[in-house]
Amino acid sequence: MSAAPGAPGVAVAPAAVPLAHGLDLAERWLRHLIEVPAALLVVAEVAILFVGIVARTFHAPIIWSDELAAILFLWLAILGSVVAVQRGEHMRLTFVVGTLSPRAQAFFETLAVGAVAVFLALLLHPAVEYLDDQSFVETPALGWSGMVRAAAMPFGCAVAVLSCLVRLARHAPRDVASVAVLLGGLAGLLHLGAPWLAGIGNGALVIFFVGLLGAGVIAGVPIAFSFGLATAAYLLATTSTPLTIVVGRMDEGMSGLILLAVPLFVLLGQLVEATGMARAMVAFLAALLGHVKAGMSYVLLGAMLLVSGISGSKTADMAAVAPVLFPEMRRRGMREGELLSLLAASGAMSETIPPSIVLIAIASVTGVSIAALFTAGILPALVLALVLALVARYRAGTEEDAAPVARAPASVVGRTLVVAVPALLLPFIIRTAVVEGVATATEVSTIGIVYALVLGLLVYRGGLSWRATRPMLVKTASLSGAILFIVGAASAMAWALTQSGFSHDLAALMARVPGGATGFLLVSVVAFIVLGSLLEGIPAIVLFGPLLFPIAKQFGIHEVHYSMVVILAMGLGLFAPPFGLCYYAACIIGQVPPEAGMRRIWIYLGWLLVGLLAITFIPWISLGFL
Repeated sequence: MSAAPGAPGVAVAPAAVPLAHGLDLAERWLRHLIEVPAALLVVAEVAILFVGIVARTFHAPIIWSDELAAILFLWLAILGSVVAVQRGEHMRLTFVVGTLSPRAQAFFETLAVGAVAVFLALLLHPAVEYLDDQSFVETPALGWSGMVRAAAMPFGCAVAVLSCLVRLARHAPRDVASVAVLLGGLAGLLHLGAPWLAGIGNGALVIFFVGLLGAGVIAGVPIAFSFGLATAAYLLATTSTPLTIVVGRMDEGMSGLILLAVPLFVLLGQLVEATGMARAMVAFLAALLGHVKAGMSYVLLGAMLLVSGISGSKTADMAAVAPVLFPEMRRRGMREGELLSLLAASGAMSETIPPSIVLIAIASVTGVSIAALFTAGILPALVLALVLALVARYRAGTEEDAAPVARAPASVVGRTLVVAVPALLLPFIIRTAVVEGVATATEVSTIGIVYALVLGLLVYRGGLSWRATRPMLVKTASLSGAILFIVGAASAMAWALTQSGFSHDLAALMARVPGGATGFLLVSVVAFIVLGSLLEGIPAIVLFGPLLFPIAKQFGIHEVHYSMVVILAMGLGLFAPPFGLCYYAACIIGQVPPEAGMRRIWIYLGWLLVGLLAITFIPWISLGFL
């Protein structure tokens, strides 16, 4: 890649110095313009929802609280996605590009930024038209114009395009020119071929949603923008549908109030790590089980089960557990590849532990009861944890030193338990509040945040600071924006596929799968493992959930059981090398090179597949607690 301006040992032309300074200044102001309001919106959402809960508890409900939360939520989703653009944090597949030469990588990095800029520029005018359309809408409780909410779309697109242009100015001019020629040539080719593309019917779907989309994902273009570009190109080349529809569908996809739980649980996960709650839980498990054979592996599995019930995010789970446990596990002789494999497998294992963000997404797009999903998700994860515990015990005989580890004194176990009890209560508070109907999945996250803040300030102390607050809030907005933008882009793509008649064709094809319900379940397992590996869990659910769940119902498969099957199948794909995105997240968090686990992880994933098949064909595991 080209060296950064002013890098040591690199000669910088005098004219480049003011240019670099100007770019730094522009980037700083653009970030400040977005990050500050994005952080404030996170705080506002927590405050509004928590005040609403308290008011309802005292029988004085605030009728406009949900409406205001919904208006601010679209702004949070859009500004968060802009922050992710500015920081380069949108989800993308980099495995293929990472194998290329530095020169080629520099070109594909430029292509990724250029593709993002093109899609956002395409949406800018339709977003203004959508804003004008919303002028006829008035919110029922507050009486505000719909423009107050819809203004987030054109504002976000404009600032994001400017941010992309600033980033492109840092790239080599020849790369920028090459990308402009490539994208312009592709647009011209599609324009000239539009009559032919419109005439081949559903054959165009293969060109746009397999060829163009696949090329974008493999080239490292962020997944959400690959979805968006493929959808926009399909609509422009083969239909007369205005792109205002894409903006509207993205708005609808990102705005489901149940998805407000996403940023709130992301924030909760960061608080659990920052306050030391995760460390307290891990310390107790280590004192209790650390002396037995494979004891630290059991601790890691138990910690992932507990933390998954709080943060809802796989990356946050691993980041909370691995730094605490890996030093001691290394000291006991476990190899790097084994550590990485166990961490990644435990992430796949715990996908259904509530309040998993994937559970929330599947409820939002399919209408399955969130309370039922939260109840059903525990037992399948425990089954897979038992499977991994057996594998870990078998592997421990060759991976750990033979020297015995002393049992922790009862006083140490008791002391760590006392310290951990407040933290251990949090996942049970979250699940109980939702299942018993005390609060919705969205509201309960605010209860968890307030509880974590109280514990951090009064019990665990020292983990929170004012200096760390803004980065935590900005990170929450960025990660949430990246997730929600994927949901929005996938919703627009799903609409385009539905309008093309693809959903009807897919339903007819799946209905003819040999073996009836058994064949359909097996095909679903394979399909979602592949989709989880290539697309990441949430976009796969948003795209195919509305299409496949009605077919599952026709076969007599319970929707909650089917939810567990597809989520766990996606988890397997998500952590499976060489394409699984979360496998590489585990490498970064554990500070282990990817190649160290490429061979060892397959025994864990293989046994997880056995456990998944048991869950698939024993519905009681998913439905027994309902």
